[in-house]
Amino acid sequence: MIAVLTGMEAANASHYDGATSLAEAVTVAIAQGRSKRRKVILSPNVHPHYRAVTRTYHQGTATRFVGDKSGRASLEDLVDMLDDNTAMLVVQYPNFFGQIEDFADATISANDCFRPVSRLWDRITRPEQILRSLPQAMRVLTDPAECGPVTLCLPQDVQAEAYDYPMAFFRPRTWLPRRPPPDTDQLAAAASVLARAKAPLIIAGGGVHYGLAAGVLADFAERHGVPVAETQAGKGALPWDHALAAGALGVTGAASANALAAEADVVLAVGTRLTDFTTASRSLFANPETVLVQLNVAPFDAAKHAALPLVADAALGLAALSQAMSGYRAPAAWCEKAARLSAEWNAVVARATAPSNAELPSDAQVLGAVNRNAAPDGIVVCAAGGLPGELHKLWRVRRPGTYHVEYGYSCMGYEIAGGLGVKLAAPDRGSQRDCYRKLDFGVLDSLRCCCDDLPVDQLGVWQVALGVRPRQIFIDSH
Repeated sequence: MIAVLTGMEAANASHYDGATSLAEAVTVAIAQGRSKRRKVILSPNVHPHYRAVTRTYHQGTATRFVGDKSGRASLEDLVDMLDDNTAMLVVQYPNFFGQIEDFADATISANDCFRPVSRLWDRITRPEQILRSLPQAMRVLTDPAECGPVTLCLPQDVQAEAYDYPMAFFRPRTWLPRRPPPDTDQLAAAASVLARAKAPLIIAGGGVHYGLAAGVLADFAERHGVPVAETQAGKGALPWDHALAAGALGVTGAASANALAAEADVVLAVGTRLTDFTTASRSLFANPETVLVQLNVAPFDAAKHAALPLVADAALGLAALSQAMSGYRAPAAWCEKAARLSAEWNAVVARATAPSNAELPSDAQVLGAVNRNAAPDGIVVCAAGGLPGELHKLWRVRRPGTYHVEYGYSCMGYEIAGGLGVKLAAPDRGSQRDCYRKLDFGVLDSLRCCCDDLPVDQLGVWQVALGVRPRQIFIDSH
């Protein structure tokens, strides 16, 4: 059927392991030739286990395997073996040695696949290269704007080489992240706009947490009477019951915060990239007169959405901006409206998360039960599925730094490893809460928690489709 649908002469269903897939592919190739062609050319660069399993599958048949016993045969050598008796030519890409056999560039290997997702990528070809590469890796890992994954490719043959490294290279060193202050002209322009705002709104992003600026943000909001909405990464910048907490913002956000964003005339975005989820694909700021001020340590993000940029560390930028705005305070009517909308939304959340004693509780009721019983400093960890969206608008954060949720990239399994990492980073913070919705379970990560005696509470909410009616199963395990 697949062959007919694809228009191919032969089609083979993929198996979970490469060895079985290859053996079955050989079977299909021989059958396609009506068993008249029995010669199979195997590249010596194919995984040796794959080749061994394939030979075992075809023991007792007339199939003849050639090519892989001739050492490191090139692709040209294998092509020369082709004849009328050949049923299949087998190559692996990337090959067993991690090489991508690109004849236009012999330096490319499987390690190059990490280039697009690495802030810094380097291939170590000599031991002394480490003296330059490692400091650069640490610079990137600790830079507030450039921070991201680092890939250092270290081949085994280079690992085995000896080198007389200077002792100074191994001395302990503390890497301090940069905290750039705001530019004077950018600061004056941003303060001028905010000081004239009649309906201001602050959007707190992940940069508030990364810059350890939650306290400074609270002082700024209280001093100037500006409500604060939160992105997924910025959630918890203010406690949920703070007088100026407007709730979550965006597609997965609260009605209160989204209503304020639609009406605001000046939006101060602090440490956020303002992605599509946060801005509802740029449709959230409905007021045509809205002026966006972006306080961000990364110049690229500060200039997004035609914003008025303020490139600075979140804490230093907020402190300087507050001083520059002098005695400004948002109009009382705007503050009262924000408080009313927040109270209405909090009442909605309370009803949705209240216990019902139902046999099959909703996701909101499960989250409410966990939220009410979690310690104030307990950290919720979640990623992928629908739960991050529900956590964003329903979870009540009581202290900054207790909400650790990845969203938008479906990192299946992250929450178990993430929960383990959070526990290692904060061993004195009590049990962690680990929420996920999926069918794949990180068994090895769970065993790691047990073996390392790390108390990580895991909460699973699975949805299993039975006919057309979804049924929820609640499992609580330690």
